[in-house]
Amino acid sequence: MLIRIGILIFFTLSLVSCVPHKDIVYFQGEPTSEHKIREINNMPYRLQADDILHIDIKAPNEELVTVFKNNSIQQNNGQVTQGMYYFSGYSIDKQGFIEIPYLNKINVLGYSTEEVSDKIETELGKYFKNLSDIFVSVKLAGVKYTILGEVGSTGSKVIFQNSVTIVEAIANAGDITLTGDKKNVEIIRVGIDGVQKFHIDLTQMSVFNSDVFYIQPNDIINVPALRQKTLGTGTTGVQTLSTVVSVLSLVTTTYLLIKSL
Repeated sequence: MLIRIGILIFFTLSLVSCVPHKDIVYFQGEPTSEHKIREINNMPYRLQADDILHIDIKAPNEELVTVFKNNSIQQNNGQVTQGMYYFSGYSIDKQGFIEIPYLNKINVLGYSTEEVSDKIETELGKYFKNLSDIFVSVKLAGVKYTILGEVGSTGSKVIFQNSVTIVEAIANAGDITLTGDKKNVEIIRVGIDGVQKFHIDLTQMSVFNSDVFYIQPNDIINVPALRQKTLGTGTTGVQTLSTVVSVLSLVTTTYLLIKSL
């Protein structure tokens, strides 16, 4: 009877506890061509409140544009940190404005970085007759996002690039653990239009054609746990077997104790 009970427990736990191979492999299937999705992904990002911009103004005579610059960012062995940009970058306030020394407050909310560059050049035109020698560079001071759930390292992250994919964001957080649900990764986005929630399946090649393949600054990424983790019986066959043996030993010991009474 005990052997039959043990076999029944083993097969039951095996069916519900082991993580299937297809649930842990990235990018299954063949790629497809989705021109419309690519067009969406190539659309420029529209700036939001609390974004931080790195603005650089250059001219043949640097003394002419020094007064319009914020404190320069000092690099430490070539590395730039988020803290450096926090103090030396241009933060967009809640009303969507940035302040550049000696220039008017500039509304940048909803504009692309290229459009902001044009706006700054227009303001500089009030001080310079010839703008052909003035170069204005506007970039996001990295893409900041928050990642939670079943990854190697949770928390707020910053990647110093103009654009970041969901794959890069997760890899930067130490990848998804074995108990993370790669089929149901959640992206929560707070924008001008309100709060949106997206789901993305990283086990399929179609992820590359998703309209949320490229994350946006301040996105929240959540990787839920698979049900195998909540069951607590193990994510691999070996772990499941160990659990079954432990349960069977407990049942056997309990049965023998009761029988001896």
